[in-house]
Amino acid sequence: MKKKIIIAIDAMGGENAPNKNIEGVSIFLKKNLKDDFELHLYGDENIINKELVKHNIVSNSVKIFHTNEAVADDETPLTAIKNSKNTSMWNSVNAQLTNNADITLSAGNTGVLLVISRMILKMINDVSRPALAGLWPSQKGMSVVLDLGANIECEEKNLIDFAEMGSALFKSIFPDQKPHVALLNIGSEEIKGTEILKKAHSKLKELSNENNFIFNGYIEGNKLMEGNSNVIITDGFTGNVALKTAEGTAKFLIDNLKKSLSENILSKISLLFSYFSLKKFKLKLDARKYNGAIFLGLNGPVVKSHGGTDALGFYYSIDLCYKIIKGNLMTQIKNNLKHLNVKN
Repeated sequence: MKKKIIIAIDAMGGENAPNKNIEGVSIFLKKNLKDDFELHLYGDENIINKELVKHNIVSNSVKIFHTNEAVADDETPLTAIKNSKNTSMWNSVNAQLTNNADITLSAGNTGVLLVISRMILKMINDVSRPALAGLWPSQKGMSVVLDLGANIECEEKNLIDFAEMGSALFKSIFPDQKPHVALLNIGSEEIKGTEILKKAHSKLKELSNENNFIFNGYIEGNKLMEGNSNVIITDGFTGNVALKTAEGTAKFLIDNLKKSLSENILSKISLLFSYFSLKKFKLKLDARKYNGAIFLGLNGPVVKSHGGTDALGFYYSIDLCYKIIKGNLMTQIKNNLKHLNVKN
C-alpha cells in the first residue's frame, strides 16, 4: 500500500490563527477529494477542535497533535530556540523526524521558523546555505525565484546551489515543463555584473543540459515576468527587494484600476462590459495564489505561508505542499546535486 502524503501544519502560526488556518484546511479538503494525504495539525487541541466544528470538518484525513504553546510573531530566534520545544512550530517541523511527516507548513515567525528548521532537519550534504524560494506569475505561467531573503550576501557556490535546488523545485511542481535558469543582473551582457555573478554565470553555462536545467544567462528586472526564464537566481537582499517591489506594484495597479472604474457613471457602466476580463486580470495578480515560500537546502521541505494571508491564501500554501511531495522534491534535489558533483 502506497504511503499517504503527510503535511504537518503549525495550526497556531500567523495572524488570526488558528481560524484562518483551519478554514484553509476546510477549503483544501473540499477541493481535494483524494484519499492519498493526511493533514496533521499541531497546536492547542481544544481551540483546534472548536474551529473544526465551526467549519464542519469531519475527516479521517485530519489529525490533531496537542501542544501547549505557540511562537510569538515578535519573538527573536534566540529566545524562541530556548523556549520553543513545546510549541506548535517546533513540533510541526520535528514531525518530519518523529511522525513520518513529508513536509511542514507554518505561517508563523519567519526567522524563528528558519532557525528551528535548520536546527532540526540539518543541511543537505554539500549545501552550505538554505534558500527561500517563491512562486511568481509570468506571461507563460509560473516562475520560481530564489533567494528571497534567507541570505543577504552570497558566493558563487551558493548561487549555483540555488540554481540546482530551484530547478528541482520547478520540476517537482511543474513536471511537464523544463526549467530555464537565469541569473538576475543589471544587464544581459556577459561582461556586466559583479565578479561573483560572472563566476556563477560561467559555471552555470557549463552545467546547462537538457536533463537538469537550461541556462539562459543573465536576466534584467524588467524581463522577470516574460516567462522565458522560469527559475530566477539571485542573492537574498536583491531577491527580497524585487519581491516587495513586485507585490507593491501589483497592489498599486489593482487599487488604481478599482478607483478609476468607480469614479463616475460612465466608468461604472464600462465595468459591466469588462467585468470578466477585469476579474481574470485581478486573479492573475492575486498574491494569495502564490502564497507559500519554500526553504530549500534542508533534509526536508518546509513551506512558509505569509503570516497575514487569509484562509484562501493558506489553502494555496497547503496545496503547494501537496504538489511538492507529489512531485518528489527531495529526490529531484538529490538528483540535481549529483549532477553538480559530477561536474566538479
